[in-house]
Amino acid sequence: MPRVPGVRGRLKDIPVPGHKRVLLAAPRGYCAGVDRAVIAVEKALEHYGSPVYVRKQIVHNIHVVTQLEQQGAIFVDQVDEVPEGAHIVFSAHGVSPAVVNAAADRGLHAIDATCPLVTKVHREAVRFARDDFEILLIGHEGHEEVEGTAGEAPDHVTVVNSPDDVANIEVRDPDKVVWLSQTTLSVDETMETVRRLRERFPKLQDPPSDDICYATQNRQVAIKKVAQDAELVIVVGSANSSNSVRLVEVALEYGAKAAYRVDYASEVKQEWLDGVATVGVTSGASVPEELVQELLDALADAGYGEVAEVKTAEEDLMFSLPKELRRDLAGNRDARALGGRARTAQA
Repeated sequence: MPRVPGVRGRLKDIPVPGHKRVLLAAPRGYCAGVDRAVIAVEKALEHYGSPVYVRKQIVHNIHVVTQLEQQGAIFVDQVDEVPEGAHIVFSAHGVSPAVVNAAADRGLHAIDATCPLVTKVHREAVRFARDDFEILLIGHEGHEEVEGTAGEAPDHVTVVNSPDDVANIEVRDPDKVVWLSQTTLSVDETMETVRRLRERFPKLQDPPSDDICYATQNRQVAIKKVAQDAELVIVVGSANSSNSVRLVEVALEYGAKAAYRVDYASEVKQEWLDGVATVGVTSGASVPEELVQELLDALADAGYGEVAEVKTAEEDLMFSLPKELRRDLAGNRDARALGGRARTAQA
């Protein structure tokens, strides 16, 4: 994606007590699932030409969606908005079997860009439902990922929005209950929800492996460390990005005096910087690195030119593209078949 044109000189370098600096969290930005999904749309446009339709936002980032629209992608809410026989990409958040069937009924050529970690949760839901467990799905009702997972076993799933919901949960058989979760939640809040569920249902079973994705956990761990030393934390990410919103909450919980989410550097307000010596910066898992660089440029204008990276983990995971897109137009294996930007997102 092209570099975002920045608005330089808007923020002023006003003296503050102490030495101005930026603590830059790492890991940050694009995860492997987002990388895979965005490249899937780009390659679908290369393969099939414009338009290629995408159900919902491919990832929850306004900049990424806008850039793909400019390349010829058309985003729709439902498959019945797509002309029969057209190509449609399912977003990284996944879809329910009902959506898959509706696409097939319209003769659509579907490309599944669901993050493999979300697919894992779907398979867990199917397996536990088959064994007649009641599934307590910890997540935000209405989020695409939760709708997709719940749609795998609608008669067995109850959505638990927060720890406070636990007191009102009713189950058919307290001896056959299991919890699963949305992959982009706050780790701490999810574990608190599980703790309360286990108090009510002592035989509650755990999923076979952690459902909260590695990238969500890694970004939360990094911002926890940054927040201890930062008076202000700025998170780059969109309002509908669950993991970006959680990063703001985590920063506040772990010591930052103030924390804000922005889509673009131009949204940063001068008054946020009043009296602030140390600014923490991170970005959600669906945010391209150029947006972070634009923020760093803007902060440099305000005197925060010293940037120290706070690294808490290394990430090198990449996911193969959907099988339809692993070869180029000449039939050769595409260089991006295993992704292509995830490794450089931390640079």
